[in-house]
Amino acid sequence: MDWFGRAKIDFAHAATPLPLTRKDGSQTDLLKVVEAAVPKCQMNPLLFNGHLQTMYTAVKEHGPQIYYKRKIFDADHKTYAGTFAVDFVVPQHKDFDEELPPRTAFYPEEEFAGIGSDDSKPMLIALHGLSGGSHEIYLRHAIAPLVMDGGEWEVCVVNARGCANSKVTTGVLFNARATWDVRQFVKWARKMFPNRPLFGVGFSLGANIMTNYVGEEGANCPLKAAIAVSNPFDLEVSNKGLQRTWLGKEVYSKIMGNNLKKLFEQHKEQILKYTNVDYDRVQKVTYLHEFDRAVQTVTWGYPTENAYYRDASSCDAILAIRTPFLAISAVDDPIAVKEAIPYQEFAVNPYTVLCTTSLGGHLSWFEIGGGRWHPKPICNFLNAMATDINLEAVSREEKMVGDGKYQFNTDFNPVRRKLNVLE
Repeated sequence: MDWFGRAKIDFAHAATPLPLTRKDGSQTDLLKVVEAAVPKCQMNPLLFNGHLQTMYTAVKEHGPQIYYKRKIFDADHKTYAGTFAVDFVVPQHKDFDEELPPRTAFYPEEEFAGIGSDDSKPMLIALHGLSGGSHEIYLRHAIAPLVMDGGEWEVCVVNARGCANSKVTTGVLFNARATWDVRQFVKWARKMFPNRPLFGVGFSLGANIMTNYVGEEGANCPLKAAIAVSNPFDLEVSNKGLQRTWLGKEVYSKIMGNNLKKLFEQHKEQILKYTNVDYDRVQKVTYLHEFDRAVQTVTWGYPTENAYYRDASSCDAILAIRTPFLAISAVDDPIAVKEAIPYQEFAVNPYTVLCTTSLGGHLSWFEIGGGRWHPKPICNFLNAMATDINLEAVSREEKMVGDGKYQFNTDFNPVRRKLNVLE
């Protein structure tokens, strides 16, 4: 047990981190920026392990009062057609819609038509965790310092299809490598806000998606920097980690499986109309991996849930990232387990830094008094990159990372998909 809740902080990074130039012309590097952004990690000593930290999330605090307006986007992917919802952080309002999460309303068409801007405010695009949405407390804690009390950031949350009371229109839910909606939205944001530097942050499953997206985009990624929080990275390893212990299987996996069953029930009519999912089989689901076997493999075309996990994992994508990238994980996380963290990949890619804490659980990091630690490094890093660093001077090398000493003329593609999407 760490002494009175003081967590140990470690960093995994390349021997020569990415050089960065400050706006005043002085030199620094990605590791130094991250180290300066990460404060001491003093957890609640009563929540002295990952299970207690994670279970404490069941305590229903209100969290920061973030207000949103929602816009429904028509997906432009030829195969995965449908719609997805994006919630934009807006000033306090009272136009709540009862069918949406708290403090959220639909954007009036005439108001949204004028949303484009030539301002240069930094803009953050966030992805939530499994079956969550923009209303999640861990997410609101993370973005509140950027938008409240004089914060200058613009923030929006891309909701996974079917989540946060959004509709499923073509039977397509989400999966752990569903990068097409965030890719479409980033392109839209780049067009509507041409002068805004764009940043990304993902949490848990959203962290896996964000990592895959940044890796797939490589040197052409429109984001200036990205953060992944509590990323499960290797989904097959994390899944086996859940199944090997009683708490993992009978508590965490069961809760996540039940949450996904509830989500399925909300969209049952559309899913059954457009897919070959066996409803009776879904009704018998108890655990997360059983849901993935009954729904995700059938919907997406994977032969087994383990094949899906291997293809959707983001551990290899770390090698393809060419954007300043920070990952934050707790090594006592009982869901995104330590064994799934790709330490070696972080150690060979200068564009990435991994920050681990010895305490914190899964998307928890509860401090004395109920505050959360994770918003501090997130906001410190984002503000440092947006305010202090000359983002236009960041080099985007396309060559493969590693020592380059290979016997054969080979080409390793870290983001190559096993599932071919036939349009």
